[in-house]
Amino acid sequence: MLGYGKMGKEIEKISLERGHSISKIIDKEDLVDKLTNTDVAINFSTPDSAIKNIKLSLDSSVPIVSGTTGWLENYNEIVKYSKKTNTSFMYSSNFSLGVNLFFELNKKLATLVGNYKDYNINIEEVHHKQKLDKPSGTAITLADQTIINSKYSEWSFDKNKKDAIQMISKREDNVPGTHTVKYYSEIDSIEIKHTAHNRKGFALGAVIAAEWILNKKGVFNMSDVIKDSNFKF
Repeated sequence: MLGYGKMGKEIEKISLERGHSISKIIDKEDLVDKLTNTDVAINFSTPDSAIKNIKLSLDSSVPIVSGTTGWLENYNEIVKYSKKTNTSFMYSSNFSLGVNLFFELNKKLATLVGNYKDYNINIEEVHHKQKLDKPSGTAITLADQTIINSKYSEWSFDKNKKDAIQMISKREDNVPGTHTVKYYSEIDSIEIKHTAHNRKGFALGAVIAAEWILNKKGVFNMSDVIKDSNFKF
């Protein structure tokens, strides 16, 4: 376990329930040169620790799944590093199985709506006040997959920017995560929404991803797990 905040503790609990053991917990200022006696690492550390922790795992030839957001400007660097070390790596902005089904639904809806240029799009995400990054990685993923199939080329917090998907971020007490994608015109609106009731779904998905990535080589994301018909959840 790389990172031992609320998510880390939930992942530990689910891992033990599923018959796994935790070889080591590394948090904050812990100094470790190499991971030993470890089959796979799960990283839910802070954004400023993410790259260091991911490289620690890759340098140790330990496959890693990472759910930390807020560091993605360095994503391509980590992809190259993973290939260089020949160690598997998976990043997902959200490991929840429900959210990843939501991603697939949004891609399909964006493709359908993309043929009708009268529709505008906004994406709203609501999280707890302790969340450090804004917008959420999940909201960025939704925006990126929508842009591919729409008239827009970017997203923006500026609601008056006509050539961008409007992004809305809110921080409220005790909200694990709510994401809404709204396609709207003067005539009607189409809205899809995912609401997390607790952190368990995120943690369970991360553990399932760790089980899936074992003995594989390459760079993956959660859609690879969702689409693997041979993998039993």
